[in-house]
Amino acid sequence: STVSVKVADTKAALRDLWLGHIFWVRNVVEARFADHDAQAKAAEAQVIANAKALAGSIEPFYVKAASDKLLQLLAGHWGAISDYANATHAADKRAQEAANRKLAANAGEIAVFLGGANPHLPVDTLRGLLTTHGAHHVQQIQQLQAKQYAQEASTWAAMKDHMYVIADALAVGIAAQFPEKFQG
Repeated sequence: STVSVKVADTKAALRDLWLGHIFWVRNVVEARFADHDAQAKAAEAQVIANAKALAGSIEPFYVKAASDKLLQLLAGHWGAISDYANATHAADKRAQEAANRKLAANAGEIAVFLGGANPHLPVDTLRGLLTTHGAHHVQQIQQLQAKQYAQEASTWAAMKDHMYVIADALAVGIAAQFPEKFQG
């Protein structure tokens, strides 16, 4: 049906955006760990561009202010990941713990925001999905720092699959909230 095609298209678009997020974050981390500053800077610009695209993806359904708020929350997510990567590279356990707390708090903030905007997106479910996503970043960063490339490859596969779950949940929730936008 037209509805299912539009939902599938929305899932595909969101999957692409969320995969872009983990792809570019991984590139930043690898470049920083190799002390390739120009490469890290270029990849970080892509992380930011991707966050803007992710935030912009909700604008057709919600108001611009919601898109702006999501961008702010995604900036907090990136900031916590960036802090964790830097702390890991510096072997600063205290800074790692602080960044990890920021990452967990941000997952809750994003969950409350999205769940508050859409009754088809339960806050606790979103919090669990986003907390797991953050844990994947942490695990990947630790593995890259330790040069555990085979283990990191497994983490990457889990991260990718998890991005599909997040993207699909968001797409289905949006379609349920705005069925008229998914009609033929």
